[in-house]
Amino acid sequence: MRAKRPFAALFLSVAALSAQPALAQERVFAFSVTGGVAVTPEYFGADSVRLGPTGRFDFTALSLGALQLGDAQGERLFAPGSGLRGSFRYIRKREGRDELAGLEDVKAALELGLGLHHTTENWQVFGQLRYGVIGHRAWTGEIGANAIWRDPGGLVLHAGPRVEFGDTRFMRTYFGVTPGEASASGLAAYRPGRGAYSVGFEIGAYQPVSADWGVTASLRYDRLRGDAAGSPIVRQGSRDQLTARLGLTRHFNLRF
Repeated sequence: MRAKRPFAALFLSVAALSAQPALAQERVFAFSVTGGVAVTPEYFGADSVRLGPTGRFDFTALSLGALQLGDAQGERLFAPGSGLRGSFRYIRKREGRDELAGLEDVKAALELGLGLHHTTENWQVFGQLRYGVIGHRAWTGEIGANAIWRDPGGLVLHAGPRVEFGDTRFMRTYFGVTPGEASASGLAAYRPGRGAYSVGFEIGAYQPVSADWGVTASLRYDRLRGDAAGSPIVRQGSRDQLTARLGLTRHFNLRF
């Protein structure tokens, strides 16, 4: 429980700062969903990549009675303003085979959470916190910033640094080696602690193609650090992690 308290406190603070009285009684639920393909590392610390499906959920606004979160006008991605947004990540199953033979399988995980952002015409800062509702049952999140360039035709380019962090349960799930696994695999036993596990940089683009549809693309490099970098799993793989994504985004603005 002690490891989770700082992350839980941050989550509650973000939600409290983003809630404000509604100016209108109209009920609004605005969000966007992105689906596509991605080239990602096989697992945290792998030196090989895999092609597969990818998805993303972005919360834009919720206006319900006295509660108003986000932008009730339902603005698009990277629209200037401050507010709350959703955060989602899926981590596929890690199997104990090949170079990971002797390690226990790690179940697939689904992380859900919230984030806070401040966006201007030329730059953005954000932070987000997620919990593994399926799988690892741990807290993890990310902070970052973007420089933004906007073309009159609607194209938006962004680029900026990223830092990812996780609590003790998250770190030991993906970077730890138990004594039993050490005996079976030949890797040294390892018990990492909580903290930032990667720093990186992302460049990306968003091109609207209609009022409700758009195309997104991104290329990201991460460097595993701290206790993650010291893991025997990473040391036999690679600290350098590269991810590329291409997707189609659908915007929804439900008013009732």
